Amino acid sequence: MPRHLDHLPAATPDDLAEVLDRLAGLGITLAARIARNGLSEDLGAADGGVNASGDRQTALDLIADGMAQVALMGSAVRFFASEEQAEVVELDPEGALALVIDPLDGALNIDGNAPLGTIFGIYPAEATGEASLLRPARELLASGYLIYGPQGGMMLRIGQGQTRKYVLDSGTEQFRDLGPLPDMPLEMPEYAINAANYRHWPAPIRSFIDDRLAGNEGPLGHDFNMRWIAALVAETHRILTRGGIYLYPGDSRKGYETGRLRLVYECGPIAHLVEGAGGRASDGVRPILDLVPTSLHQRTPFVFGSANQVARVATHHDLPEDESALFGRRGLFR
Repeated sequence: MPRHLDHLPAATPDDLAEVLDRLAGLGITLAARIARNGLSEDLGAADGGVNASGDRQTALDLIADGMAQVALMGSAVRFFASEEQAEVVELDPEGALALVIDPLDGALNIDGNAPLGTIFGIYPAEATGEASLLRPARELLASGYLIYGPQGGMMLRIGQGQTRKYVLDSGTEQFRDLGPLPDMPLEMPEYAINAANYRHWPAPIRSFIDDRLAGNEGPLGHDFNMRWIAALVAETHRILTRGGIYLYPGDSRKGYETGRLRLVYECGPIAHLVEGAGGRASDGVRPILDLVPTSLHQRTPFVFGSANQVARVATHHDLPEDESALFGRRGLFR
């Protein structure tokens, strides 16, 4: 279906600004509610259900999803697509924008007082919800996330511009613009991966990690640190501000063949932000921003961070298994 048909409304800068203001307001409200967990309500309680992607939902997942939809009613958003819902919701037939959102990333961490977040991406609206959203993330008009942690904040990228950092001022309850992020370093001796799944990973990922575990005695000649928070927004925030690499590969377990992260709701917007800060994002081989989703809840392996390190993951995929960075001779978990 051709895009930008004559009868469709064209989004204006004011439309986009209003939607971003509403998302900022959602973040301020959610941050305050999260801060009262255990005092006013039990936000970590599971409701017993699963979302459209097959993941277990908490009370907070459902609350955040409802709050996000209400916050965007009456705005320029025509199509609203949430990770927590199976189908696209049409909010306003005259709207010029389409929004994808993961209302609450990392909700299972709330009782551990770890950072949580909201991920979003905004596209121009087309004739249908699927035409609007099943497109390469390189076409995003804006991407961002809100983070709820020791300091509330937002990362935002408009179009092909630089990724900017905002901090929530608790005194004024407003986000203050701290300016564009500096480009992340090409190298940083930190990586984030769930090492408990080592035995399930494909050979290129194991060999990439083996090189880092070998430290200064290995082929890279220096030591690395491993980080793992189990919340995508929290991992992204650290990497955007200091560099490093994040890996969530597909693996051999049933249901994990293409990883667990959603291309439309999570990986596309995060990749757009990362590239706006001088980093790179891929599925291990191909740039995430060039992938065309075939369904709203499609999953993909996800690798992002410092550009040189992301490129090295692709190099490991190019090597034969028996030559992949000494994989056959070295496996420090075996």
